[in-house]
Amino acid sequence: MNDSHQQTVEEFTLLGLDTVPKLSIVLFILLLIIYLLILLGNLLIMVTVYFEARLHSAMYYFLSKLSLVDLCYASVTVPKMLANFLSNQTKITLSGCIAQLFFLHFFAGTECILLTVMAYDRYVAICLPLRYSTICNPLRYSSIMNRTVCYWLEAVCWAISFFHSIIQIILTCQLKFCGPNRIDHFFCDIHPLSVLSCSDIFIIEIVFVANSGLISALCFIVLLISYMGIIRTIVKTRSDKGTGKAFSTCASHLIVVTLFFGPCVFIYLRPSVSYAADKMVSIFYTVLTPLLNPIIYTLRNKEVKAAIRSFLGKKLFHRN
Repeated sequence: MNDSHQQTVEEFTLLGLDTVPKLSIVLFILLLIIYLLILLGNLLIMVTVYFEARLHSAMYYFLSKLSLVDLCYASVTVPKMLANFLSNQTKITLSGCIAQLFFLHFFAGTECILLTVMAYDRYVAICLPLRYSTICNPLRYSSIMNRTVCYWLEAVCWAISFFHSIIQIILTCQLKFCGPNRIDHFFCDIHPLSVLSCSDIFIIEIVFVANSGLISALCFIVLLISYMGIIRTIVKTRSDKGTGKAFSTCASHLIVVTLFFGPCVFIYLRPSVSYAADKMVSIFYTVLTPLLNPIIYTLRNKEVKAAIRSFLGKKLFHRN
């Protein structure tokens, strides 16, 4: 009898967007500026890598793909948040919530694996020349990280992330929502949704943590091991040639990795318990990280800065 009277929730209210009406326009403008900077920064890197021949290497190929993922990743949540601020409507349908959840984890999973692949690329590029100081090492790197290998590694990133997201959606669709329908978050995600479920989520929650949390943690550990190996090789060889550039590249990657994986591990490697910090942490890795990634890579990479200046000079300001 109780089940027969239970009403399935078809619409949710996002409480994370509840603000003082006078602040809505301020938050809208601030978020819009951030989103436009995300689009501009990541698009600029993608276009520059495509057109500038000096950046046609595996490292910059994966950097352009990271920019693509960051752009898509931010676009999953930010446009909806902007629309909510502008209209003061914080509703989202169940189907819209599930779609947002799928793409959120699809692009987040892709970024996790892509950063790991980028760490492997740096290991091959830096450690081989320093360990085996022979003239053919640049050719060895080019032969290992050739275009075909890059394509396959990219395909693996997208494929694993797709299956990861599909598992999340299958598990989410097993949940029943009988009310309340108020999500204490800025967007739809696993923990805020499972807290509202009237189903027994014990087994589902274990799979959630294994699927999301362990992937983030394992990728993070692999990344740290890779960069520790790189730094150890640099220190051990004590080679002045290229050492500064290698350290600079590793520092940039480690900053990106920390900014992305730290919040992800905090959010997903635990049961569905709501903390006050969750909303701010989620904003950090879904909005600020896509904004900071282009800045970190361009400011700490002279080659990228030079290529961007060259591209802008040739394509935008050149006059015949």
